[in-house]
Amino acid sequence: MTRTRHLLLQSLTIVVLAGTSNAQAGKDASARLREVLPGDVAARVIARIAEARAHQLPGDALENRALKFAAKGVDPKSIERSIDEQAQRMESARAALVSGRGSTPGGDEIEAGAEAMRKGVDGAAVSLLAKDAPHDRSLAVPLFVIGSLTDRGLSADKALQSVLERLKSRASDADLESLSSEVSSRNNSGQGRPDGESGREFGQSHKPANSGRPATAGPPAGVPGNGGKKANNGNSHKPPPKK
Repeated sequence: MTRTRHLLLQSLTIVVLAGTSNAQAGKDASARLREVLPGDVAARVIARIAEARAHQLPGDALENRALKFAAKGVDPKSIERSIDEQAQRMESARAALVSGRGSTPGGDEIEAGAEAMRKGVDGAAVSLLAKDAPHDRSLAVPLFVIGSLTDRGLSADKALQSVLERLKSRASDADLESLSSEVSSRNNSGQGRPDGESGREFGQSHKPANSGRPATAGPPAGVPGNGGKKANNGNSHKPPPKK
C-alpha cells in the first residue's frame, strides 16, 4: 500500500468515526430529552431539532439549551417555545452570514449570531460584520462580543463599529473579549455589578435591545425568582404595634 493511499484511508476512517460519534451524541441527547420532558413536548422538541439539523443548523446547541432549561426547572411549554424561537434566529443568522460572506458559516458562528440577534442585533448588522471582517477568521467571538456589548447598554451600531475597528487592526479574540469588560467597567461604576457578568442567561427572549441599562442576572424564563414562594418582606406576620 502506498503512503498516499494509506493517508487517504486514515482520513476516511476519521470522517466515518466522527460521523458515528455525532450520530451517537444526537441519540444520547434525544434519550435525555425524553427523560426530562413530557412525551408530547419531547417529541416536538426533538423533531424541531432534527429539522434544524436538516437545514445545517447546530442542533447540538439546541439540545444543550433544552437540557439546560429542563435542569433549571423551566416549564416544558416554555422550553419548547424557546427552542423554536432560537431555531428561527439560527436560520436568520445563517442567512445573514451567508449573505455577507458568501460562504457557509460554522455552527459556532451561527449560534453566536443567533445569540446576538436574541439581544437585539438585526440581520443587517450580522451581514455587515460578515462582509467587512477579515475573511480568514471565525466570526463566533466577534458576534458574541457584539451581543455582549448590547447586553451592557451599547447600541447595536456602536457595538458593531467597535468590534469592526478592532478586527481591522487584527485584534485577537482575547482583545475583542476585553471590550465587554471595558464597557462593563464604565457602565457599572458605582452600581455594584461585578465585571464579567454578561447577562448570557438563556430564556430572556424579547428583551428590549437598547434599554440603556445592563441586564441583571436572574433565572431563565418560566422560573420564578423565589422558586414560586410568596415574598416575605419580614412584616407579614408581625402583630400591629401596641399603642
